[in-house]
Amino acid sequence: MDHAATLALYDRDMREGARPDSPDARVERAGSVVRQIAAEGGWNGVLWSGLDGLDPADVDAAIAEQIACFSGLVNEFEWKLYGHDRPADLGRRLAAAGFTPEPQETLMIAETETQLAAADTPPEGMRIVPVTDRAGIDLMVEANEKAFGRDGSWLRERMLARLDIAPDETLAVVALAGDEPVSSARMELIPGTSFAGLWGGGTAPAWRGRGVYRALVAHRARIAAGRGYRYLQVDASDQSRPILERLGFAALTTTTPYVHRPRS
Repeated sequence: MDHAATLALYDRDMREGARPDSPDARVERAGSVVRQIAAEGGWNGVLWSGLDGLDPADVDAAIAEQIACFSGLVNEFEWKLYGHDRPADLGRRLAAAGFTPEPQETLMIAETETQLAAADTPPEGMRIVPVTDRAGIDLMVEANEKAFGRDGSWLRERMLARLDIAPDETLAVVALAGDEPVSSARMELIPGTSFAGLWGGGTAPAWRGRGVYRALVAHRARIAAGRGYRYLQVDASDQSRPILERLGFAALTTTTPYVHRPRS
């Protein structure tokens, strides 16, 4: 895989040429900025900005424009800043404008075909089942809460909305040990792009190190390949990056969510 060419394709398809990630969202191109505005519960924020070469005052004006736009629509929004974005001091300017940086992640990409050789058979005594209804979502949320140790109400709301509005663009699976949900993951597919996004993969502590995560990646890769997607994309945490590297994913750049919230 040509890393530079793949990153350029990602920027073109998923950021500068972004499509809404759900039917109830819209993408707007305002000058040098591409942003998504979504309904309640959806993702709101800046996907791409072409601010390189602008005067500092014009960069600050573009940031202020986004704050003004979103402040009248949502309580908070995100400026998704990538490590190769310009100008180089954009993160500092966002912070000065009231944005708060959240933990940095790594954009990791693998060709779907390379994942098909991996075994998608879960450990003995476990099975992978699709999430297609409210009962499945409940199992998914339970597995997510075990894996990450936090309330999963947001995931339940998101999945209920996605299955209702865009069932063919969000695929989720749960790994069951007997009848106990111990791992879950989802995949978001945006028609017309080359990238299938892998999200939310997590396994309960007692089941880690047994190949469950690998099986869920391979399982989703087979579905993505069958639907014509060439690449798998993950925003990887420090914990998942080593696992993904062993699975053949390449780190192409970093991504940091800069979040703007109302001041109390």
